[in-house]
Amino acid sequence: MTHKITLQSIDTLTHDVHRLTFDKPHGYAHTPGQATDFALDREGWRDEQRPFTFTSLPDEDRLEFVIKSYPDHNGVTDQIGRMSPGDTALIGDPWGGIEDKGDGVFIAGGAGVTPFIAILRKKLEENGTLEGNTLMFSNQCERDIVMRNAFEAMPGLRCHWTVTEEKGSPLARGLIDSDMLAGFVDPQKDICYICGPDPMVEAMPEELARLGVEHDQIVVEDFG
Repeated sequence: MTHKITLQSIDTLTHDVHRLTFDKPHGYAHTPGQATDFALDREGWRDEQRPFTFTSLPDEDRLEFVIKSYPDHNGVTDQIGRMSPGDTALIGDPWGGIEDKGDGVFIAGGAGVTPFIAILRKKLEENGTLEGNTLMFSNQCERDIVMRNAFEAMPGLRCHWTVTEEKGSPLARGLIDSDMLAGFVDPQKDICYICGPDPMVEAMPEELARLGVEHDQIVVEDFG
């Protein structure tokens, strides 16, 4: 089913990431970590659907997305970054395989952090702390790190940042691999959540397996 939603506000989070808040259709329900197919409600764009994750919680009276724009693509995300309050978009029903299956390590690359925003917010709301949870977040440069201050302010959440293409940064730790994971993952108890670019999503289960993490402890989502 297709739902029309109206933009209420748009905020800039980084040089190429925006937070967009829309009205919520009556009866629309999703769970933390889920996504929807999103399209601009404009001539020539309605068939250009892209998957985006909800960053709002299910009991909130709005729908929120954190979306990275790619201006050089001259495509949907570039147009989204130019939206103004009052503009409309089209979304489908919620879908997605990432959900909260227990405390552990959230491994994200770039825009792949978005499913974890609502999951971590919900865990914090329910428990008052994120003790026992770690966010490992890889980006090309420091300025690409989305919501860094917000994550660092979440009580109990251990954060580990790494950047791969900014040699002068103190966070220039390279790609996430088994050596890096070993300092944060307890194979005996941690659930390991993975979301990011295809190469990362494909590599991480093998890297985790080297540490002794069982297949049923790994939760993967690939939004393409």
